[in-house]
Amino acid sequence: MYQNCRNCNADLIEVVDFGKMPISNAFISQNQFSDEYFYNMTAMVCQKCYLFQLLEQPNPNILFHDNYAFFAGSSNSMQKHFDELSDELIDKFELKKNDLVVEIGCNDGGVINYLKKKNHSAHLGVDPSKNVYEKSKEKGINMMNKFFNIKTSNEIVKEKSKAKIFISLNTLAHIANINSVFEGIESLLNEDGIFISEDPYLFDVLEKVSYDQIYDEHVFVFSVTSMNNLCNKHGLNLYDLKYLDTHGGSMRYYVSKNKNLPKTNNFNYFFNKEKNIHSNGMEVYKNFNSNCIKSKTNLINFLNEQSDKKIIASYGATSKSTTIFNYCNINTNQIKYITDTTSTKINKFSPGTHIPIYDYDYFTNNKPDICFLGAWNHSKEIFKKEKNNFSLNGKWITHTPEAMFINDF
Repeated sequence: MYQNCRNCNADLIEVVDFGKMPISNAFISQNQFSDEYFYNMTAMVCQKCYLFQLLEQPNPNILFHDNYAFFAGSSNSMQKHFDELSDELIDKFELKKNDLVVEIGCNDGGVINYLKKKNHSAHLGVDPSKNVYEKSKEKGINMMNKFFNIKTSNEIVKEKSKAKIFISLNTLAHIANINSVFEGIESLLNEDGIFISEDPYLFDVLEKVSYDQIYDEHVFVFSVTSMNNLCNKHGLNLYDLKYLDTHGGSMRYYVSKNKNLPKTNNFNYFFNKEKNIHSNGMEVYKNFNSNCIKSKTNLINFLNEQSDKKIIASYGATSKSTTIFNYCNINTNQIKYITDTTSTKINKFSPGTHIPIYDYDYFTNNKPDICFLGAWNHSKEIFKKEKNNFSLNGKWITHTPEAMFINDF
């Protein structure tokens, strides 16, 4: 357990104590209930560099392993996102065929899968989870089955070359030893190299009270301020930003090895906005604590009221819903079952709260009256899929920004 900031070793201030939590992606069988692993999930913030982080994170080998439950290929919207970014790399950064592109946490394909389809052979994916690594290998993607750090970086340089582009999409937040990762990035990039990272944006989480973005894998939730501090520490230049609506609100960070690239207007806008917020000290984090408690009470009361009259199911067995259900003590008294299409989750039970997970055929044949959006950040994709099915007679509910019914637009 880290008692001080993972970046600068300064004191941490508690933001929210979420209590005991199971592993967010550990969907289990009934015979595993008695052996289920729990840890205490407490969100903290550094009073010096403002890095938002978990006090305790389970051992990474418990989180990323041979049976990792999440496959990015199951989301059409994310695949479109990866494809568009691959085009940007080629066009904006004038990527040549022999320019090495390295992507960490590429799961079952990622951006480099689309580069490969566009005949860019100088690519490498690095992922510690064996099953998604093998899925990528089956697609003909060049892969390493390892955690990324300075040691792995040195191996890549020795075996291949320096990299023109380094990509981390919703992965950087997973790695507790953040300084070793940044050392590895700085060492791996060539002199005109670019590092691109995307992760949920902290101030969206605070504003929307989307506390479900916080779980074991998300040991960090980055802000522009904390990302800039990390880059400065390791001789890298955060020079541009792009706000994205993926994952309920994310930020894309453009970082150069070249320290002389000028800061863009986008960078200045968000950096100064956060500076103004932090001028009030820790007030924004104190408010988040209060809002999480209000949200918890609001959701459980809302679900209890509806479940007295209606059957409620959850749409999507997600890491986010693990945080929601355990923090709010939601179980089969409120939500009868969860529906999901991921084979590794079907006929298992949700972590901690043990709500059964059934496949889409079961959902179609046993439609509930109400669906809770466990994957609320993919609502557009879900609504499109369910336009002529569940949405004809059923109602949708979400917990953010407050518990309420929402329309299928």
